Amino acid sequence: MAKPAVPNDLGNFLRNRRMRLDPATFGFMAGRRRTPGLRREEVAQLASISPTWYTWLEQGRGGSPSREVLSRIASGLMLTEPEREHLFLLAFGHPPEHRYQPTESITPRLQGVLDALPYSPAIIKTALWDVVAWNPAATAILMDYARLAPPQRNVLRLLFTDERARNVQEDWNSMARFVVNAFRADVTRAGSSDEAMVLVEELSAASPEFDAFWRSNDVTHHTEGIKRLRHPALGLIALEFSTFVLDGRPDLQLLVFNPATPESRKAIEHHLMQKAD
Repeated sequence: MAKPAVPNDLGNFLRNRRMRLDPATFGFMAGRRRTPGLRREEVAQLASISPTWYTWLEQGRGGSPSREVLSRIASGLMLTEPEREHLFLLAFGHPPEHRYQPTESITPRLQGVLDALPYSPAIIKTALWDVVAWNPAATAILMDYARLAPPQRNVLRLLFTDERARNVQEDWNSMARFVVNAFRADVTRAGSSDEAMVLVEELSAASPEFDAFWRSNDVTHHTEGIKRLRHPALGLIALEFSTFVLDGRPDLQLLVFNPATPESRKAIEHHLMQKAD
């Protein structure tokens, strides 16, 4: 773990952000000011902390702030997510806890990245394992997500409540257990416990297998591995998957599935070329 930066780095960053802000945006009278931006006492007011203590913080005095206080300062200064992360790195040597951000779509540029993989199925999922984007290869090989209502584009719901999704898995039990264990790690990392528990309660009631896997409290990382599918047109195929966290959105992950064997690659490429014709 990185060592915390010296206090003056924290103070310099806070001072720099404070001096870039327009007082009128926050309802403060501009008037005559010796320096641009907000005054220290105005930042303290926005963060509901002592003006003296905030002054000491900028000057590198008075000890380290608590995470709660630093969060209030970050909100008061209207820091962006990258700025907030940088603030916590300066203060504590590690980023803040992630805050889950529900999303239903991605940018066109990111969709372009998916579509640039013609023979590799690729999806983007949330920490709750909702699939929010996919490429044509994923539609042909994994699932036609466009035909599903958004709530049904959830990997766990499909695995535990959809017979078709269950039957295409060569080893459903191992894959389902793996997904639940990775799901547990993802939602904890993303700080989405409230949203996750709604899904957990739903699936525990719908599936005894999910309930048993969840109660085991096992955890794993969903970084890479092998997925074997019984494709209705191609038969048994093997896919290597790799997982990538999107910069600035730790709650979103890109999953890319590459053919794991020459036979699988040949079958997938031929199938996708036929569909493209």
